[in-house]
Amino acid sequence: MKRSEVDRTKLSPMMQQYLEIKDKYNDTIIFYRLGDFYEMFFEDAIICSRELELALTGRNAGLDERVPMCGIPYHAYTGYLNKLIDKGYKVAICEQLTDPKETKGMVERDVVQVITKGTRIDSQLNEKDNSYIGSIYDFEYCYTISYTDITTGYFYALVIDHDTNKLLKEIINRNLVEVIVNSKIDREIISILRENYNILVTIIDDIYELNDYSYLYEKITDVRLVTTVKHLLKYIIDTKRGNLSHLQEVEVVNTNNYLTFDVHTKKNLELIETIRLREKTYSLLWLLDKTKTAMGSRLLKTNIENPLTDMEELNRRYDIIEKLLTQFILKEELQRELNEVYDLERLVGRISYGNLNARDLLQLKNSLKVLPNIKRILDELNYGKNIDTLDEVYDLLEKSINEDAPITIKEGNLIKEGYSQELDDIKNICSGSKDFILKLEADERERTGIKNLKVGFNKVFGYYIEVSKGNIPLVKDEFCYERKQTLANCERFITPLLKEKENIILGAEEKIINLEYKLFMDIRDKIKGYIGKIQKISRIIAEVDMMTSLATVSEENNYVRPCLTLERNIIIKDGRHPVVEKVNKSDYVPNDIIMGKGVDILLITGPNMAGKSTFMRQLAIIVIMAQIGSFVPAKSCSIPIFDKIFTRIGASDDLVSGESTFMVEMKEANYAIMEATPNSLILFDELGRGTATYDGMSLAQAILEYIHDKIKAKTLFSTHYHELTSLSSDLPNLRNVHVSAVEEDGKITFLHKVKQGAVDKSYGIHVASLAKLPPSLIERAKEILDIYENKSNNKQPFVQTSLFLPVDEQDNKSNYLEDKLKEVNPLEMTPIEALNFIYELKENMKSKE
Repeated sequence: MKRSEVDRTKLSPMMQQYLEIKDKYNDTIIFYRLGDFYEMFFEDAIICSRELELALTGRNAGLDERVPMCGIPYHAYTGYLNKLIDKGYKVAICEQLTDPKETKGMVERDVVQVITKGTRIDSQLNEKDNSYIGSIYDFEYCYTISYTDITTGYFYALVIDHDTNKLLKEIINRNLVEVIVNSKIDREIISILRENYNILVTIIDDIYELNDYSYLYEKITDVRLVTTVKHLLKYIIDTKRGNLSHLQEVEVVNTNNYLTFDVHTKKNLELIETIRLREKTYSLLWLLDKTKTAMGSRLLKTNIENPLTDMEELNRRYDIIEKLLTQFILKEELQRELNEVYDLERLVGRISYGNLNARDLLQLKNSLKVLPNIKRILDELNYGKNIDTLDEVYDLLEKSINEDAPITIKEGNLIKEGYSQELDDIKNICSGSKDFILKLEADERERTGIKNLKVGFNKVFGYYIEVSKGNIPLVKDEFCYERKQTLANCERFITPLLKEKENIILGAEEKIINLEYKLFMDIRDKIKGYIGKIQKISRIIAEVDMMTSLATVSEENNYVRPCLTLERNIIIKDGRHPVVEKVNKSDYVPNDIIMGKGVDILLITGPNMAGKSTFMRQLAIIVIMAQIGSFVPAKSCSIPIFDKIFTRIGASDDLVSGESTFMVEMKEANYAIMEATPNSLILFDELGRGTATYDGMSLAQAILEYIHDKIKAKTLFSTHYHELTSLSSDLPNLRNVHVSAVEEDGKITFLHKVKQGAVDKSYGIHVASLAKLPPSLIERAKEILDIYENKSNNKQPFVQTSLFLPVDEQDNKSNYLEDKLKEVNPLEMTPIEALNFIYELKENMKSKE
């Protein structure tokens, strides 16, 4: 049954209310609150029963047949919610806005928030990842992008050319999980984002017209950027329906301030996750992340994905690491204090939005508690940034919030004794009344002589006196007991005095809960006034945490301070790939990378498995580490500031769009050639191998010549086309290097050492032998290789190994058989003669073998 098929005039009032709300949220699953459950109906119920593996039932709604329905407990909805969000659905939370006990007729309900991939604020998010939602606004001659992480409040905006490929690269590189687009955008872009990258896309044209959040963009002069910010604000405010004052002033992104690379380079260099398992372990982030806070970890990841080009800022960071390494006792003390700091950025988001609980405030208090010590350490280190310790906020939380407060804020036990005189008075009344109940129980036992008499309480009947069945005859009329409930083994009674005290106690408890809730909200509102200051503190804490992490890694792995130079010279002595070195501690062989004046291209030859790709990645990783402000794995390092990195490493194809390995290879090569500048770094690993040998060799040579003559970018180019090594005589800025190996008695040993000059042998068959291919196959490969290498050999290179005997042997056998068969007439042979004849032939064949 579908909503569109229903006669709404026959529906119950509750279902009519549901459909009126659902009509406003057609593309959204409604969690509709009914008592202690969220219910889903019609198509929503069918989707949820399938996606959440819930039983699909029905509900009477005034129609002849029951409407589809499924439900979940309201107190345990977050797990179900997150499953739907991860699968790309939007979910609207529809709550009861009035108390059913105090409402005559229909309970008022409405959507209080819509939750999507990019608008989650709950604690289910990965604390070490940002969750960005963005607006893509198509002006038909350019695109503007604005994006924010509403859990932390960071907000960014930029303008890019009206180029689909550039737009897609920006969206993917910036890790947007959800985007809002205006209706002018090409529908193919929407399709690619949804189908290829699982990004939630919503089309809206409205922009936010009010001035509530004008502080976000009032300093931006480009009206296009203001438009995309308002476009995004409209969607977020309509979706979240709460206070978002923690959103921070929009930062206009200038790509010239960052070392840029695309998602393929990030993947090829395994900066955030490994290629094979897509896990953080053994990535560069894994190696460098010794942070103590979630804020520091997120900032480190952001810096790895967006290294800097500001030499002054990078040298400032190097200076900080040097201080931390020399003042190692202070560094260790600082890390201990940082370990006590919770995620202030996301705490602020919950404070602003209003979905925090008492434990969030306790986390804030415990974080503020260590700020004075952190401030002292930073002052001793001359760190250069000042932290406001917010003593008044700490004092407020220290005297107000109970240490053992529950997660929910409507159960009481939130506020400490001494914070509110009114609350303390009510608690004293309640406490005195409860003491009276205990005294009443003792008095009634003595008065009645019923030793096991007890006073109990439940939510249905309130307080009662319970007497076991065996003692019922002892209950006399003068006790004034009024029978309330009969059970199998006891009777329950009340008395006028007990009822009076019950009203006092329950009234006091309700007052306590309501007053504690009000006091809690007042405390939250007071802290809201400090949101800006807490955000400034969190930025400093995040940077300090990142820098102490980089210092720790540098100390543990013997990294050195890089020297940034304005000259286009790369001089790295004993450079190492930091992750490979960490995994293979004893076997790692360091290598120099020298590209002085007049050397733009290193053409790298050598056998497979010798370490060409590692050597190339090593340079890119060292550059990225240096440009995030880290020390680097080398004996010494002098490099220029790079603006872009381009890589083509490893074979891959794009099955989704149907592109072959070679097409992907050529597209990535073209992207590098078109975008690279003399200040860029290009890494091409065996470019051209995806097509025929001579085609690939010709393209590789043409690309090398183009880079050499026109781009002049620093380039590492590995190849198995040994003919290309002769280019060094024609291209003055190209040098040949090779990764060495030693061959002894047909066996190969990889030295992993990069040396000057070229090699003319790939040792591919030796590598195949190491991979344990069948010996007969290896021998055949050697025969074919001999044919290729010996030009005077008359044999054809692709001679198929025969599955049969040599031709001359086949001829001899066939001649003998023909002669013998001609000698006999089978019609004249007896059965025994025929058998003897066959036996003779078989014996003859055996003797020939």
